Amino acid sequence: MPQLTDQGATDQGATDQGATDQGATARAATARDGTGAHEGDGTWMTPQEYGASRAVVWSAAVVLVTDTDGRILVQSVDYRADRLLPGGAVDAGEAPSAAAARELREELGVDGRYPRGLAVDWIPADTPGFPPEMRFPGEILHVYDGGTWTPERIDAVRLPAQEITGIHFAEPAELPALMEPGDARRALSALRARINGCGTALLEDGRPTTPTALDRLGVLRTRRIPEREPWHPGPVPAQLSVRDRSAWLFAPDGRVLLLIARATGAAHLPPPTAAAVTAAAPLGYRYGGQGAHARTAARLTALPPAADPAYARLLATPEQVRELSDWGPAGGHELAAVHTARLRLGLPAAPRTPATELPEAGARW
Repeated sequence: MPQLTDQGATDQGATDQGATDQGATARAATARDGTGAHEGDGTWMTPQEYGASRAVVWSAAVVLVTDTDGRILVQSVDYRADRLLPGGAVDAGEAPSAAAARELREELGVDGRYPRGLAVDWIPADTPGFPPEMRFPGEILHVYDGGTWTPERIDAVRLPAQEITGIHFAEPAELPALMEPGDARRALSALRARINGCGTALLEDGRPTTPTALDRLGVLRTRRIPEREPWHPGPVPAQLSVRDRSAWLFAPDGRVLLLIARATGAAHLPPPTAAAVTAAAPLGYRYGGQGAHARTAARLTALPPAADPAYARLLATPEQVRELSDWGPAGGHELAAVHTARLRLGLPAAPRTPATELPEAGARW
């Protein structure tokens, strides 16, 4: 069953699903002549009738936290077998963001504020897993951004004496095996929304109502390709063998070309030959004893028509590329080298916007 049904969830956490401006309909219905509307006035209803006509759902708030390797914090609890994001039911009269802060304080001993929403999910009343006697009416669940926690902050976590039995950080692709299906869909959708920087995603049963390119391609549904060797600036020394070559290829707006495998959702930097470029230069390499992963940097001038239907071609910021990759601590060093190359090419720093899929017909700059 979804996250919301922790031990403290009760009908007191129920909220009216309608927007505030719709509530004005009921107020207006009893205020037309100063004493109340009259029977026969068309859509007139008594306040009791109007209130009874509105849908009622539960409300909850959870927080998505990652570590510096891009793994997601999930917790084990003593009342169910699957893992959960930290969070729980919104109390009566409580704002969802306040509930998120309260739950993390109660569950993990961590104080904080989480004002940035990543997703709002509608969970239908017929979702499997709820016992009939619970009379689950459906749920509106808010996912907030808890940010990236350093090892020091993770070490500061203090679990309560009961309910939360442990935490660990899971690779995004592991979530479907650890969580209820709807919880896993919601967490991955929220993570993609965070990476995209596109604002709060609207979900229905964990699925975006307006999928982005990362959603459509199922990015992060399989294990990110580990490439955690140390980073070395400059060209590959002659005495080292080259295992593969890839490139940071910059568009004029400062974004770079990224390949997504359609079959797996895995993200790859393209080979240097993927497009027409200028000012190509060695950037650096990763080396761990089994051949070097060589990187170059260049400015894109043209992208040929797609030759391999197995890959989608996107433009993304360098930061988004790193977040979709498993590069370990050296990822920060590589990212710094990428921005040095961008400045050398006279290109701007790209603001975080949703990754954009390029047309199969190609493009020119």
